[in-house]
Parts: sequence; structure tokens; C-alpha cells
Amino acid sequence: MEERNEEAYRILESEYVISAVAPAQYPELEWPEVALVGRSNVGKSSLINKICNRKNLARTSSRPGKTQTLNFYRINNEVHLVDLPGYGYANVPKSLKSTWGKMMEQYLKSRAQLRGVLQLIDIRHSPTKDDVAMNEWLAHFQIATAVIITKADKISKGRYAQHVKEIRQTLNIAPHIPTIIFSAQTGEGKEDVIELLDHLWHYDEKTESYEE
Repeated sequence: MEERNEEAYRILESEYVISAVAPAQYPELEWPEVALVGRSNVGKSSLINKICNRKNLARTSSRPGKTQTLNFYRINNEVHLVDLPGYGYANVPKSLKSTWGKMMEQYLKSRAQLRGVLQLIDIRHSPTKDDVAMNEWLAHFQIATAVIITKADKISKGRYAQHVKEIRQTLNIAPHIPTIIFSAQTGEGKEDVIELLDHLWHYDEKTESYEE
């Protein structure tokens, strides 16, 4: 890994680039990318807005299943953050689910610029079968993965340890894979998420697991 300045990485510029449904629409730049995955309404857009200090960079919605494209965001004019469609929403037609699944799989398996994935899990709920399947799939294809436990403000801090333990056990997360507790409301975990993104964006090997 190249030497990085020890000063904390800061997101100074952020810009929406494109909503893509096919590889031909992906940015052609060879900038490193990190993708966000998670169930519908888990807080991916809120995380993007919080770490970028923008209120409406990524549009948030209370209606699950709204994100139907791969949304690319340019960060500091050097890297991309990619918001993938939420999975596990029951009211989405099977044909559309299949289309989303193929689109996401194609991106995750074939995108040379991909350096890692942040899987978001709601702290209030045990991971679902879809969450477990996604985590196992990422591990199978040796894609560097970290778990961001969202909506931390929804429970008391005294319950954090119990919920984190349950999430790690349900997903069968390897010891070296980090979990970060995050709240878009309070900003808890924001700097940790940015530090992790910095590491993934600027790490040379896509297939290497993140290790401290």
C-alpha cells in the first residue's frame, strides 16, 4: 500500500455523477470505487449525505425500494462512492428484483475499479437471509467488505454490544472484518467510516481484506 499522509482524510468535495443501469453508463475514469449495499431503507443515502456534509446529495426516501439504479458520486475529484439498489423489499415485482440482482452482480463481479464494499445493517434488527446471502456472496468472491451498523441513535448505547454481537454472529463475520456503529442523526461513527473509505479507496488490491 502506498504511503498516505497521516493527517485524517477529509471529504472536501462531493458531486452526484450519474444513475446507471448498464456498464456502458458507468464512469470511464479509472478512479477507485467503494460500493454501498444493504436492505431497502437501511440508510445508505443518509450515510452518504452525512459523511459528505451535504443535506441532499443523495436523495432519501421513506419508501423502500426507491433506489433502482447504481448511483455514482464523485468524491474529492479522485474517487467514487457507489450506492447500489436496496435488496429485500417484498413489494418489488420479481422481474424487477431479478433485473436489480443481475445488475448488482455484474457490477460487483466485473468492475475493475471496485476496491471494497460497505454492507449496511440496521442496528435494531437481526440480519435477514438476504443480508447473510449478500455477505456470503461478497466473501466467496473475495471482495473486501466491512459492516456499517446504522441507525445507532434508535437504541440506547447500553444495548450496543448485544446488538453488534448478534449481527456479527448471524453474518458469521470473520474477526478481521470491521464493524462500525453509525448514526446519520448524531454523526456517531462518521470519522471512522471516512477513515475506512480512505483505506479502501487507496488500497491497491481489491481482493485483500481490510485489516487494521
